[in-house]
Amino acid sequence: MFSLAAAALARFLLAFVLLLAGAHLLGWVAERLAIPRVIGEVASGLVLGPTLLGTLWPGAFHWLFQGFSGEGTLFGLFYQLGVIFLMFTAGLKFQTRFEKADVKLGVAIILGSTVIPFVVGWLVTYLFDPLRFLGPDHNLTALRIVIAISIAVTSIPVISKIFSDLGIMHSRFAKIIVSVAGVHDLILWATLAVASGLVSAHHGSVLVSAGRSLGVTLAFLVVCIVVLPWVLRRITMRRWNILFRASFLGYCLIILFALADIAGYLQVDVMYGALLAGIATRFSLPQPLFERLQRSLEAIAFSLFIPVYFGIVGLQLNLARSFPIGTFLLYLLLATAVQTIVVYVTCRLVRQDQLTSLNLAAAMNARGGPGIVLSSTAYALGIINEPFFAILVMLALVTSWMAGSWLRFVLRTGRRLMPGDEGLEIRPVNEEFLEPARQAE
Repeated sequence: MFSLAAAALARFLLAFVLLLAGAHLLGWVAERLAIPRVIGEVASGLVLGPTLLGTLWPGAFHWLFQGFSGEGTLFGLFYQLGVIFLMFTAGLKFQTRFEKADVKLGVAIILGSTVIPFVVGWLVTYLFDPLRFLGPDHNLTALRIVIAISIAVTSIPVISKIFSDLGIMHSRFAKIIVSVAGVHDLILWATLAVASGLVSAHHGSVLVSAGRSLGVTLAFLVVCIVVLPWVLRRITMRRWNILFRASFLGYCLIILFALADIAGYLQVDVMYGALLAGIATRFSLPQPLFERLQRSLEAIAFSLFIPVYFGIVGLQLNLARSFPIGTFLLYLLLATAVQTIVVYVTCRLVRQDQLTSLNLAAAMNARGGPGIVLSSTAYALGIINEPFFAILVMLALVTSWMAGSWLRFVLRTGRRLMPGDEGLEIRPVNEEFLEPARQAE
């Protein structure tokens, strides 16, 4: 019933090994070039997919990735698991505690970088013909929501990774950006869940469907970040909790997949359920257990599921055929300009200096993993078509590279990111892992 022929399994494992190895190797190369690792991971799919291998040697591409009828389903499973783990790890990084001096700045950035870019993105759809981006579902309202989110979204995982690579996660600048990005993205993913609900509800008026989807999404949000952490704090450490005692990591994974499943049945979105599962777990665990979970989970997620997910994203792109370069450049200019101007002006209004305002604006432009999840989710739901899927993926990659490069340049030239962060130095990537080896030599 659940068997797979030996030849088919061997074919799948070969393709899987090549994709995983390519993701890690090109991710490593990207980091050595001071580029976010996600760019190298997606590049592995571009190399092995229709963009390069499929163009130069189409027979080899089809033999590897379309060799038998169920191969696409197997890769699809890993693709979805990668999304789930990526959003869960993003939820684990969620912060709500600001220093008192930073509350005003954080609230201003959250409001400015969320509301205004979203509104601008929505209004832009009336200045050009968005129908050329419509997917097979033909839901124009959902498309407008996706376009608006793509202008406003910020990446928690990628910006956190950039800060870790630079060795500045302890800085005031990093703490503000990560905290702001957490609240910021929670709002935007709730909006995407509404768009997902619109697609799922194929009957009734748009207003009624949007209202129903918004109501279910908000109710699910409240339960997950208010009620569920309260419940988990009272049952997790009890002696009778056999699941927790049997396997701590297994217990947390059960919470993850259960909430993702419930979200799917509520037609909210599985990805949104995974994000809220991470937040609920973050709020419910004592710090030592939380740190243990984060280490264990990230060891699994970032070594297997997440690199494969980004590699499969690259496999789905065909930049040789379905990438309108002119439209992408205009969209990149629009998205970057709107977010940069809005965040810069907002920071200046709350009396930040010019360099601090520019640094905050650059960091908020990194769309990274969530930008790719947005594009892949919208593409899977039929909201957008293949060319616009490619545009959104490349937007996420290029803006992440731009943000990381700017922050690295600021530090290398001896400038401060913001007041209170004077004297920060760049730490080489993975230095904490390389140091013991150096000492052993």
